[in-house]
Amino acid sequence: MKPHSFSHRSPRSALFICLFLSNATKKESWLLQPSSSFLRKLYSLHLEGSLPSAANKDVTTPRESARRENGVVRPREGEGALWLTRRCFSILAILLLHVLLFVPSGTAQNPGTARLPSVPVKPAPRDPAPRPDPRDAPLVEAKSLMENGLLRDAERAVRHYLETHPDSADGHFLFGYILFREIQADAAVETSAGGVKSPEVDPADGKARAEKAKDSLAEFTAGARYHDPSAFDLKIVALDYVLLGDYPDADKWLTRSLAWNPQDSDAWYYLGRARYNENKFAAAVDAFLQCLKLSPGNVKAEDNLGLAYAGLGRNEEATAAYRQAMAWQSQATLKNPGPYIDLASLLLDDNRPEEAAAYLLEAVEIAPRESRGHELLGKAYKRLDKLPEAQTELEKAVELSPQSANLHCMLAPVYRKQGLAEKAKAEFDRCAALHGRQATPETPRP
Repeated sequence: MKPHSFSHRSPRSALFICLFLSNATKKESWLLQPSSSFLRKLYSLHLEGSLPSAANKDVTTPRESARRENGVVRPREGEGALWLTRRCFSILAILLLHVLLFVPSGTAQNPGTARLPSVPVKPAPRDPAPRPDPRDAPLVEAKSLMENGLLRDAERAVRHYLETHPDSADGHFLFGYILFREIQADAAVETSAGGVKSPEVDPADGKARAEKAKDSLAEFTAGARYHDPSAFDLKIVALDYVLLGDYPDADKWLTRSLAWNPQDSDAWYYLGRARYNENKFAAAVDAFLQCLKLSPGNVKAEDNLGLAYAGLGRNEEATAAYRQAMAWQSQATLKNPGPYIDLASLLLDDNRPEEAAAYLLEAVEIAPRESRGHELLGKAYKRLDKLPEAQTELEKAVELSPQSANLHCMLAPVYRKQGLAEKAKAEFDRCAALHGRQATPETPRP
């Protein structure tokens, strides 16, 4: 938009301007000056028309003296009206010229909503992507090895890196996570959940697991000296505490992780599990419900919600949760045996072994290496006085979980009732020995 365009003015206005400017004197060149000086000049003109000129106030012509009588000046005949007319036309012409020269062409706008001319503005150039630090290349390689299942190679790579970079927080955090993944890889049962496998598994060597979990925690502690851990790092810290059976600390760090990332449905699930094992059943219900909001149709969360309801004695709601979990996976190729096992356990507590057995048969078909399914099925058969079937199921359960003192204690009377005295004595001795050594209690199911 050109600032002083006259193309839209009428010919009459243009003619008027030309005539006016042709009669303008040099001292009237201020007409073309900016509006601030224009207004000051306009005001001085008004004063000039109202007051005598300072330069001529002492000059008196003969005609002027004739008009002075007794100190009073009489105006010439017709002079007042003529002067006023000329002055009005001068002021109007000045105002019109100001409008034509200094008001932009185009449609008039409200000053409050006037818009600036459209000027193309280039976006600010973005900073170039930072080049990867060459020192981080070994960590990238180690992470790739871990993700490909080469955990021992990943561990060696990170150990070598930390020898020359002991102050690397990322190195320590990655090392801690690799150690956690090694525990899972060594476990007998693994279940995947959003890149983090369930820590609640029956390990091949409980002592080795505990030591490695402590080593993992030590790496996270070392890394935290140089940089704050992320929400994910805190979740792994919490799961290390789960591996150690320290549920209050697991609860603490999962709560802090969720404060930083409340959209992590897995963290809500594990928080529910930790609170369930603390016997905080109402708080566990809240955590599982939050998990289900973020992950609708989550069978494990729904199943564990049923467990929490059962812990509160709300068996009807627990049953509804178990059945809902079954319905969600009815068309799935791979099913979770949990809802079948937990509903059967509730039925056994209600002394309904026959109904329980039907669900347990489905559970052992889904997961034949799940010791708890065989244990409860053996218990149901024993109540139904089907001792050979009970013996078969309990023997299978012992085979899968040989360090469970409870299973040996259950199998011994089944042998005795069938006249198998030597087997019964051996199982009683095994039961006592495991209890005397304070054997690891039954592992909570993920």
